[in-house]
Amino acid sequence: MSGMKMKKTIRLTLSYIVLVLLAVTAVYPALWVVLGSLRPGKSLYSKTLIPEHFTLDHYKELFTSNTILFGQWYMNTLKIAVCSMLIGVLLTLLTSYAVSRFRFRGRQTALSTILILGMFPGFMSMIAIYLLLKEFHLLDTHLALIIVYAAGAPLGGTFIAKGFLDTIPRTLDEAAKIDGASNMMIFTRIILPLSKPMLTYMALTQFVGPWVDFIFARLVLRTKENWTLAVGLYDMVSSNQNTNFTVFSAGAVLIAIPITVLFMFLQRLLVDGLTSGASKG
Repeated sequence: MSGMKMKKTIRLTLSYIVLVLLAVTAVYPALWVVLGSLRPGKSLYSKTLIPEHFTLDHYKELFTSNTILFGQWYMNTLKIAVCSMLIGVLLTLLTSYAVSRFRFRGRQTALSTILILGMFPGFMSMIAIYLLLKEFHLLDTHLALIIVYAAGAPLGGTFIAKGFLDTIPRTLDEAAKIDGASNMMIFTRIILPLSKPMLTYMALTQFVGPWVDFIFARLVLRTKENWTLAVGLYDMVSSNQNTNFTVFSAGAVLIAIPITVLFMFLQRLLVDGLTSGASKG
């Protein structure tokens, strides 16, 4: 019996050691960036983790510099992320509701197609999308990013949303139909109120993607005034002449704050939405 307790204690100790190492690995780079944004000078390298002197000049420079359009980039990114989130969540909900509640010809084919397309990384289609946007004269516009981000949302979220909707009893739909409710009334008055955890999860994940995306935004956006935050911050440190790493750190902190706050306040709904969506019911 004592041997079993000893093995259990060793296993538990090793688990805690691994968790502590993973926590340090995740927290240390973020802490270095935060403290680097408060460090005087332009170099991110320092002999000590905690700066000898603290300054907020780098945060001020983001909004006062003539070459850094941080405020405009922030608003551009916010507009793209919010519009992509609203349209993407709507498309994903409609798609998942249709395949969850209705039985129609081609349903399995549609699900298989969504599953297969979702397995391929998005950057494989970038050249084709770039040529299409060029033909429609949408290059260097925020509308191009919104269309692509929103259209790609069902590929990643349909199965999770469908899994959540499958857990909602169909007897609710049948009772509503007996009372004369249409499919749209059932969707808006029954399904949506019961899907708040899933809506929260989908909205946040769909918001975070455009908020931090760099590759596609860099491909489409050309003029400095139309850049997003990721593209603008990359330009600050992309050449040897622009080594503003401390200003870059300040911008990275300001980018991370909204996402961190949202995750903290919506953590319970996120967990409920993700775990419920993983159940087939």
